[in-house]
Amino acid sequence: MKLRLALYAIPLLFLAVFFLYPLAAILRLSFVGDAALAPAGPGLARLLADSYYLEVIWFSTWQALLSTALTLLVALPATYAFARYRFAGQALLRALATAPFVLPTVVVAAAFKALLGPYGLVDLSSQLDQTLALILLAHVFYNYGVVLRIVGGFWSTLDTRLEQAAAVLGASRLRALREVTLPLLLPSIGAAALLIFIFTFASFGVIRILGGPRFATVEVEVFRLTSDLLRLDMAAALALVQMAATLAMTVVYTRLQARASVPLDQRARAASAQPARSWRARLFVGANVAALLLLIGAPLLALALRSITNIGPGGGLTLSYYQLLGQNRSRSFFFVPPLVAIGNTLRFALAATALALLVGVPAAYLLARRPTADERRPKRQSQRWSVVSGRWSVVGLLDPLFMLPLGTSAVTLGLGYIITLGRPPLNLLASPWLIPVAHALLAFPFVVRSLLPALRALDPRLREAARALGASPARVLREIDLPLLFPALLVGAVFAFTVSIGEFGAALLLARPEYQTVPVVIDRLFGLPGASNYGQALALSTILMLVTTVSFVLLERVRFRDLGEF
Repeated sequence: MKLRLALYAIPLLFLAVFFLYPLAAILRLSFVGDAALAPAGPGLARLLADSYYLEVIWFSTWQALLSTALTLLVALPATYAFARYRFAGQALLRALATAPFVLPTVVVAAAFKALLGPYGLVDLSSQLDQTLALILLAHVFYNYGVVLRIVGGFWSTLDTRLEQAAAVLGASRLRALREVTLPLLLPSIGAAALLIFIFTFASFGVIRILGGPRFATVEVEVFRLTSDLLRLDMAAALALVQMAATLAMTVVYTRLQARASVPLDQRARAASAQPARSWRARLFVGANVAALLLLIGAPLLALALRSITNIGPGGGLTLSYYQLLGQNRSRSFFFVPPLVAIGNTLRFALAATALALLVGVPAAYLLARRPTADERRPKRQSQRWSVVSGRWSVVGLLDPLFMLPLGTSAVTLGLGYIITLGRPPLNLLASPWLIPVAHALLAFPFVVRSLLPALRALDPRLREAARALGASPARVLREIDLPLLFPALLVGAVFAFTVSIGEFGAALLLARPEYQTVPVVIDRLFGLPGASNYGQALALSTILMLVTTVSFVLLERVRFRDLGEF
């Protein structure tokens, strides 16, 4: 029991030191102020009185709402096609649709520059460069897979006999969809919409690279106030507004996700998905596959092609941009060669993955733990509160707490580290290993949500039988749990790895010059003049794209029962 409690304490201690403590410092700086960091006093009152910052908050809100609505509009028809029909290449296409969600935001921005930018395959820079339309298109591209995963995973297992019963009673297909299927899907649609809103409300890389100076979300403005203006008081106040909105949406998301994970009557996908036999069904599936390939495939293909095409006069294929990756063309101390950045990124990603698993596995076990017989036994009214049972349980409160880093801005986290970890008692700001800690914290929710469906599906009788035969808890974990959970652990590990290699905001604030990561170098290459710098940025973006895409194509076959919360 003591060992179990110690293991459960690991995620709580990690969150307390590297998440709650920095956020508390931001809260204090916003409301109380700090003589050293904010001589002008607390920034929240001044923030709310400044119309500029109110406009930034309003822009973040309405562009996120518009991005969410457009993503649902584009992705829901494809979700139906994937849930109700079987067709050739379906698993590969589903993995392709998911790849943008795990792509670094700088790669997404680079892909749209390669497709529609000044040097793009289709030069529409005069119409789309630094416009809201390009930002919205990138957001739809980025979040398309969220709908396909969350809503599609639920839809594909709904019992089709419900729709068949409605048809027998005289309902048309449209009415059955509207009055039978849609009400059952609403929790999963709401969960997907909230998740998309959280991500787009805190959009940073896409806005910074594609929007230019014309547009600024809350996160972009927090970064500008921190790194360019050194206004930590105003940055903390603006970050506080974002955190409050994110916390509220995260609590609602976890409730909706819990409802979406327990449908009325689930069936296996093989029973609900059928081949597209009629010409209407084949046309519907074909149109959605074509739209998916155009939306997802075209930017990724353009990125790969432009990275091996001479951007200068004459064009032609070339590998020169990849050959330049070992050089520091700017000859600046503050700019490392791209190959050095690749090495930094891989080391940080491996360390962040190990740390995210170390923290995420005990957290998932804590959330999935079932009450013991003694905890389920009725108690007196004054003793009904329990850690693992009861309406207002600690576990129920931990669920949204463990999800909170998912919606927390990476820039906000970097700001919190600058405020708290640059002085005693935790003077860690100069350490290069602070970046893997930040990355592990951002990846932690992905590990937890990847493991939860598998943990909740474990048959407790297997563990009870092993214990009855004399197996120790460690042996039960090693010989029962680990083999059954390995696919989910692998998915969580790859999520953590891809989150780390693509993280942009925190690394941009925290990385020392010699420890820059690939996304930071890509951003700086785009900011330098010259075709060779632009080409190197595309080459680095292509490498990141290939790593993340190949990883998820391979993992499509091991993802737990095609279910899961991501």
